[in-house]
Amino acid sequence: MIKEIEVKCTPAQAADEQQVLQLAATLCEHTTEAINAVTISRRSIDARSKQPKVVLRLKVYIGELPAAKKRLRHQCIRANAQKKVLIVGAGPAGYFAAMELLKAGIKPIIFDRGKDVQARRRDLRAIQQESFVNPDSNYCFGEGGAGTYSDGKLYTGSKKRGSLKDILQLFVEHGAPENILFDAHPHIGSDKLPKVIQSMRETIQNFGGEIHFESHVDDLIIDNGRASGVIVNNSDEHLGEAVILATGHSARDIFELLQRKQIRLEAKPFAMGIRLEHPQALIDEMQYHQRPRDQFLPAASYKMVAHVQNRGVFSFCMCPGGLIVPTATAPGELVVNGMSMAKRDSQFANAGMVVAIEPDDLREMQRFAALRCLRFQQALEKAVFAVGDGSQAAPAQRMTDFVNSKLSQDLAPTSYIPGIYSAPLHEILPVRIVTRLQIALHEFGEKYRGFYSQEANLVGLESRTSSPVRIPRDRDSGMHVEIDRLYPCGEGAGYAGGIVSAALDGQMIAQKITGILT
Repeated sequence: MIKEIEVKCTPAQAADEQQVLQLAATLCEHTTEAINAVTISRRSIDARSKQPKVVLRLKVYIGELPAAKKRLRHQCIRANAQKKVLIVGAGPAGYFAAMELLKAGIKPIIFDRGKDVQARRRDLRAIQQESFVNPDSNYCFGEGGAGTYSDGKLYTGSKKRGSLKDILQLFVEHGAPENILFDAHPHIGSDKLPKVIQSMRETIQNFGGEIHFESHVDDLIIDNGRASGVIVNNSDEHLGEAVILATGHSARDIFELLQRKQIRLEAKPFAMGIRLEHPQALIDEMQYHQRPRDQFLPAASYKMVAHVQNRGVFSFCMCPGGLIVPTATAPGELVVNGMSMAKRDSQFANAGMVVAIEPDDLREMQRFAALRCLRFQQALEKAVFAVGDGSQAAPAQRMTDFVNSKLSQDLAPTSYIPGIYSAPLHEILPVRIVTRLQIALHEFGEKYRGFYSQEANLVGLESRTSSPVRIPRDRDSGMHVEIDRLYPCGEGAGYAGGIVSAALDGQMIAQKITGILT
């Protein structure tokens, strides 16, 4: 017999397996000896009262044991070299597409401009400590994509295109902790995710797939309206049955390549703003009503949304116990993002605080047609960089000073390693962004006590929330609307927004290709 129950308990009780077993036995009216196993289906936190509780959904096995889980990675079979699909990008969309193709024995050949996940570390250190930006290896480019070294958050609202459980299970089978299967907001951490990504690479290679790093795709081979291959590093020609574009939201050269080849693109809504950093203790107090927080509670997070002057203003990529990092992908630009390690034990909490931008808002950029949002994004990144001294040090302002359009005389402590300096962000950023942010931040402060604080810094610029371009595809076939066998996929194509949704999109596209090739 299996009983499904919900238990609300203290954080300390939730952290103790014996206490969870005793609570389950009491609710099921059985002795602990009669229970063979207790598994967690979901774990979340209810912080509405002054004493936060952990809510556990449990499956209680009485007189039987849980069924053994099938190993999803073992569904792959040895690739047939006669059937090849070329994948541009080794991020979650590319890797999960590759593993899905291997279920049908189709050989995936992946090309990524960046380096493998371990070699990337040296380039991340260079941008952090020396302000040196490698345009092919950075926080956005390289094995695992942008998510590898920017937090590894795994929650998504995109659940209709595939099995979220399968995505998470594959991560676990490659070394991720099992708690991602049941936590309400699963997270691996930038210190743990690289090993998971490396294990996924080994699976793809062990079943006959190929992965080529430092391999920049410079051109597409298109014959009679059909994608048949790619040109790599300006010389090497590779042919296949189909081409998947899984290049991520920052691969501007791919958008420019498609535009030069007169392949249809569309300007896409996106969002821009700043990264907001508080002391983590302040966010803990705001959410949990306690300071310091209970040792068994995770670092508190938040999610903010407002509608200001007909546009959304919202928090993005919230990183409790995290760090702000420099995520420019070319010299002469300044971009920041957030990350956190598995333990989320930094003394800081940060989140993007961004304003939605529609293509029609950018009338001054109309001459750039489908790339107008990208050019706006690019121009602002360069403008923010130009304010500084040529390094990756970022302009910053205390939250209260920003809202009051006042230059900060000093700044609060920060996690941002390249450093911050006082600057009038309210003058540097466009009025359409500044005004909405000022109103929204004040509203959030009214709603959440302690949020609006002079202890918080605004650090600019947060601009890579999503792709500013969409590569349009047919809904049924998954192919580009004009080019046969060209499959736009993931964040860069405008069809995903995070690790999990990109992985789901990669799986879905691979299934459509499998339907044609088998």
